[in-house]
Amino acid sequence: MSFHPSFSHPSLPLTKHRQAHTMAEQQQQQQEEKRPPAVDSDKGSIPTFPLPQMAFTQAGSATGKLVVGLTGVFEQPTTVWTTLITNLEYLPGLLTLAHSLRTAGSAYPLLALYTDSFPAEGLAALAARGIPAQRIPYLLPSTSKDYSNDPRFYDCWSKLAPFSLTEYARVVQLDSDMLVLANMDELMDLELDEPPATAAASTGRRVFAAGHACVCNPLAKPHYPKDWVPQNCAFTSQHGDPDSAQTVAADPSVGPLGFMNGGLQVVNPSAVLYRQIIDHMEADAANMDFADQSLLSDLYRGRWVPLPYIYNALKTLRWPGVHDAIWRDDRVKNLHYILSPKPWDEIDDKGQWTGTDETHKWWIDVNSDRKAAERKQGIPDDGF
Repeated sequence: MSFHPSFSHPSLPLTKHRQAHTMAEQQQQQQEEKRPPAVDSDKGSIPTFPLPQMAFTQAGSATGKLVVGLTGVFEQPTTVWTTLITNLEYLPGLLTLAHSLRTAGSAYPLLALYTDSFPAEGLAALAARGIPAQRIPYLLPSTSKDYSNDPRFYDCWSKLAPFSLTEYARVVQLDSDMLVLANMDELMDLELDEPPATAAASTGRRVFAAGHACVCNPLAKPHYPKDWVPQNCAFTSQHGDPDSAQTVAADPSVGPLGFMNGGLQVVNPSAVLYRQIIDHMEADAANMDFADQSLLSDLYRGRWVPLPYIYNALKTLRWPGVHDAIWRDDRVKNLHYILSPKPWDEIDDKGQWTGTDETHKWWIDVNSDRKAAERKQGIPDDGF
C-alpha cells in the first residue's frame, strides 16, 4: 500500500514592511511568553529560547516579522530550514549543506541551531558566511538509554527542538551531513495538520513529515533491534515498482515497523506537540534505541506523512543488494551521509577524495565549489 504526500510550491515573496523598534521588542516578548518549556541539560534549568540574533538576508524568504538583531531591526522569515550543530566535527557538513541549498535555488534561509557545546570559532565561521544561528538547549532526558555503542544518539534528542520554535510557521529540519542536489522548496508547502490548541485536539494524522528509516541493518550491527531485517523495511516493499518509489512512499500505518528517519523532518511548530514530546521523552527514553527517531515513531505511530526516499536518500540505499533496485541518481533531491566515515573524513591535504563510496565524491566536489566561491567572496580560509 502506498501513500501520496500532496505537494505544491507557489512562489512566496519577501515582504518589505519596516516597523518601529518597539513593535519588534513586543513581538519578541510575546513569542517568549508562548514558548513551551524545554529540558536544558547544560544549565539544569528550564529556559526559553532566544530569538535569532543575526540578520536574515536571503532573498525570497516567506512573509516575515521583525526581530531585533545586533545591528538593527531585521525581518525574520516565518519559514526556514534548520540544522543542529553541537561540535566542530560536523561544521564542514553544515557549511556545504548551506552552499548546496543556495546552489539549488532555495528561497528559504538555513538557520543553524547550536548548543552551548558549539565553540565561538564555529559561530565565527557561520557569521563569516552569513548563516544565521540560534541557541537552543541541549536536550537530554532525566534517564537515558546507554548509547555507548552509538554516542551520536546523545545529541539526537536536541533534534526535537524544531517542534518548539513557535515563532516560525514551518520548519524543515535537515541533518548537517546532508547534501541538497535539487530544489525541494515544495516541502515548505506540504499539507500538515494545523498546530492543535490543546492536547485533546491533537488527533490529526499529518502531524509531521519524514522519510522512512532503512531497517535492513546492512552492516549487521549487533546492538540494532532483532526485527531490523530487510523483510520489515519499507523500502523493500517498493522493489517491484521502482518508478513509483520516486514519487510515492510506503504508508507507515500498514508496515511492520512504521519507523521514520530523523534526518529530515517537516514540522509545524506547536507548544502542545512539544509538550507531548518532552513528556514522552521523560517517561520512556530508557527504552528508545534511536533517541528522537524512536520517540516520534512511537508517539505518532501511523500519524506522520511519509516522504519518498528522494528527500532523505540514505546513502546506504544505493549500495548493491540493499535498495539499489529503487535508487535513481538523477531523481535524488537530498542525499544523507548516514554512518561513518563522513565525506569530509576522506579528503587529503590537496582536497582530493580518498574514499570508495562514489556518493562521497559528490560531496567533495560540492565542497570544492563552496571553497572556491568563498575565496571569490573574500571569506578567509578558516580550515572549515
